[in-house]
Amino acid sequence: MYALAAASRGWHVFPLTPGGKRPLKGFTNWEQVATTDPELIHRCWSAAPYNIGIACGPSRLVVLDLDKPKTDDRPPPRWDQPGVNEGADVLALICGGAGQPLPFDTFTVRTRRGGTHLYFTAPAELPLGNTAGRLGWLIDTRAQGGYVVGPGSFVDLLDGVGSYDVINEGPAAPLPAWLAALMTPREPREVGTSMSAREVLAKLSRRSTGYVYAALRGEVQRVLEAVPGVRNHTLNAAAFALGQLVASRLLPSDLAEQALLNAAQAVGLPFREAATTIRSGLTAGALQPRGIA
Repeated sequence: MYALAAASRGWHVFPLTPGGKRPLKGFTNWEQVATTDPELIHRCWSAAPYNIGIACGPSRLVVLDLDKPKTDDRPPPRWDQPGVNEGADVLALICGGAGQPLPFDTFTVRTRRGGTHLYFTAPAELPLGNTAGRLGWLIDTRAQGGYVVGPGSFVDLLDGVGSYDVINEGPAAPLPAWLAALMTPREPREVGTSMSAREVLAKLSRRSTGYVYAALRGEVQRVLEAVPGVRNHTLNAAAFALGQLVASRLLPSDLAEQALLNAAQAVGLPFREAATTIRSGLTAGALQPRGIA
C-alpha cells in the first residue's frame, strides 16, 4: 500500500478524494491529522481507494514541483530562451546560473501531466513555506503549510488524467543550501506611502554616485513614471535589471529592494504585491549577472 510506504519513510499522510487532489471531506485540518500510524492508515485506505496526500510540514519535506505548461502557456520574457519549455528546463537554467549541479539525486515522482516532484528533507534552521513561481516559471514549492499528491494516486480532472509514479525511490536528499537561500523569504521594511516621487529621487541622490547608482536611479525613475496598468510589469522589469547588478556584486541587494519598494509605494502599489514582484525580479535577474561595460 502506497500510503504505508510513505509513512515508513516518516512522511505524514492523509486521504484525498478518489480521483482528485483535494482533502477528503472532513479533513480540513489535514496538517494536524496526517499520520504515520500503520493501523490508522490501513483502516482508512481499506475503506475506499483514496488518493494520498503527504503533509510536507510534519514530514519535514520540501517538494519542488516542476510543471509542464498548459495549452498556449508561454514563458515570460526572462525565461523565453532556447530549450526552456517546462519547469525542469527552468531549474536547469537556475542551476547553471548559480554554478550548481542539477539536484536530481533524490526521491522523485512523475506527476500525472508529466511533470516532476523532487522531494528533499527540509533544513531544520529555516522555516520554509510554499511558493508559486518564486524560483522561476512553472516551479512551485511545497513545505510548511502545504501538501503534495503522493505516489500511488490517480487523478482524473479536466486539466489532465494520470497517475503519480515513483521514478527515483532513493531517500529524500537534504535541500541544497543555495536553493534554500533562494526560497527563504526576506522581510523588507514597509515604508509610508506619503513619500512623493521627488522625495524618493532626492533620497537616492544623497547616496548615488557613479554608474551603478545612476542605474539604480534610472530604474526607480521608470517605476515612478509608470502609468496605471503597467506599473507592476515595470516594477518587475526594474527589479530584473537591478538583480543583474546585485549578482555581479556591484549593488547591495537591500538597497535595491528598499529603493524599489519606496518607489512602488509612492505610485500606490500594495506593499505585499510589490514586495513579491521585486523579489521575483531580483531573483531572475541574478541568474544573468551584468557588469560595467
